[in-house]
Amino acid sequence: MKLTDLLEQSLMIPDLKGQNKKDVLKEFASLLYDQKKIRDRDEFLEVILGRETLSSTGIGEGIAIPHGRLKDLDRLILAFGLSLKGIDFDAMDGKPVHLFFVLTAPDAAPVDHLKTLARISKILKNRSFRKRLLKARTREELYDLIRAEDEKYGP
Repeated sequence: MKLTDLLEQSLMIPDLKGQNKKDVLKEFASLLYDQKKIRDRDEFLEVILGRETLSSTGIGEGIAIPHGRLKDLDRLILAFGLSLKGIDFDAMDGKPVHLFFVLTAPDAAPVDHLKTLARISKILKNRSFRKRLLKARTREELYDLIRAEDEKYGP
């Protein structure tokens, strides 16, 4: 499954305003709720923040991939956000996070959840791609960059 099968331009935030982990995740909760992708903001936050207590999804190199599973979803949902300033997200390397891929999966789809996390990780290994994302300023630019990079890895 391609990332662009899950990601829509309407689920992208080109300039996250949050100053900390919780605020950034609240931004994503509001976006997903407003776009009618989730039914309950609080449940989303509880699941995602609960996952963060196990270990930070800030994987280093300015990247975080917050993720979790919700029981009332029918399909995977992927959102993306860019923080121009960078956020302290308790990343493994201690550096601020700028690039956020937020994945929410149905409880009944653990395999798809893991495959999607692996695909996100794969495209983010490309340092040049990450640099291009950091320079993008619109949803369209971000989406086009992600789509082009995702295409390199086939279906």
